Parts: sequence; structure tokens; C-alpha cells
Amino acid sequence: MLQDQLVIDLDEFAVMQKTKILIVDDEHAIRRFLRTSLEAHGYEVHETANGEDAILKTINVRPDLIILDLGLPGIGGVEVTRRIREWTQTPIVILSVQDQDADKIEALDAGADDYLTKPFSVGELTARLRVAMRHAHQEEPQPIFVSGKLRVDLAARVVTYAGEEVQLTPTEYDLLRILIRNSGRVLTHQQLLKEVRGIGFQTETHLLRVHMSNLRRKIERDPSNPQYILTEPGVGYRLKLEI
Repeated sequence: MLQDQLVIDLDEFAVMQKTKILIVDDEHAIRRFLRTSLEAHGYEVHETANGEDAILKTINVRPDLIILDLGLPGIGGVEVTRRIREWTQTPIVILSVQDQDADKIEALDAGADDYLTKPFSVGELTARLRVAMRHAHQEEPQPIFVSGKLRVDLAARVVTYAGEEVQLTPTEYDLLRILIRNSGRVLTHQQLLKEVRGIGFQTETHLLRVHMSNLRRKIERDPSNPQYILTEPGVGYRLKLEI
């Protein structure tokens, strides 16, 4: 009984611990808005205005998630991401006014988990945070992935749509498996090509588009208006994840 009570008490203690978020942005108004919004959702918020301090705070505070601007004084956001990724997989969500595809791709390839441009809604931000946190605590995907009419048995490598088995090529299946493993996150063209084809094929984006188009025709009711595999224009793809 005492042991059972101890387990219950430890579980309750874990639930009571707040998720720690580190905000890195040189605009005081943005930091203040984010702090107010996130604390209202129950997060414990820490903040800083520059890249050097962001790295130190990541070491000392050990945040559960980092919200990072790209245009920082001193060390920029992309370099901060690269340095943090050298020793931790703490989720990093980029929140930046820079909305060029090249900026998004560079940040994501450096190791960021997601990218949101300003202006933004608090609802979308918190949804992205939940996805990033969920992915961080999901070391391996569940053996059965189900979303709507789509069902993928990852152990048996069997894909069905509306109860009917779908025949995928090895490349199409690998693309779907990688998207499932990273469900809810945007993956750049380069990341997908490296995973599926190897480092030497990272520039063959036209092949990726062909494979993705073929995959959509097999698992989407309306490939021109996809329900599962969403396009991030100029950047890559995201497998929609219900939250």
C-alpha cells in the first residue's frame, strides 16, 4: 500500500510541474505578449533578448521548449539553433517576421522543429508548441497510425485507405513512414530527400514532387485538396496531425 501511495504521489507531483519555455526575442513587446499569453496557459516562462544568453539559459534553465526569433543581435537564430543542436534535442519553434522560404529552410535544416511567421495567433502558436512537445516525448511512432480513413501498420508495412489495401512503391512508403514519424512537423525537401534517397540526392526536388504526387493519388480522397499530406509552399511537406 505504501509503495502504491508513493507511486501515486510521484505521478501527482509530475503533473504539477509546469512546462518551462524559453522565449528568445529582442523585441520587449513581443516577449511581454508571449509571457502573458503562455503563462495564462499554464507555462513557466523564461526570456532573453540575445543569442549568447539564449545558449547560456538553455544550459542553466533546461527549458522544455524554446521559442526563437531569427533576427537577434550578436549570434543569429539559425546559429543559435545549430549550437543548441550540438548537445540537446530540446524542441525549437522559430517565431520570426522573416517569411522568405530560404529563411525557413535554413532554420529547419539547422534543427528547428517548426516555423511560425509574425503576425500569429496565440491559438496557432500553442497548437504548434503542443505538437513539438508531443514529438519530443515520442521516441518511436506507434506501430499503428490511424487518421480518418488512412491506416498504416508500420510493423507489417501495410497501408489501407477506407478499408482497402493500398499498394505503395518502396519510395512512397518510406516517404509516408518518415512523415508519420514526424507527424505535425514540417519537413523540408532536403530533409525528406536525405532520409529517402541519401545525401547525394538532396537537390532532386523534382523527383520528390513526383513521388509525393503519386502518394497523394493513392491515399487522398481529393489529391488536389489533400487532407493528410499538406504542402508548405517553397519549403516542404507536413503530415497533418489532429490535436
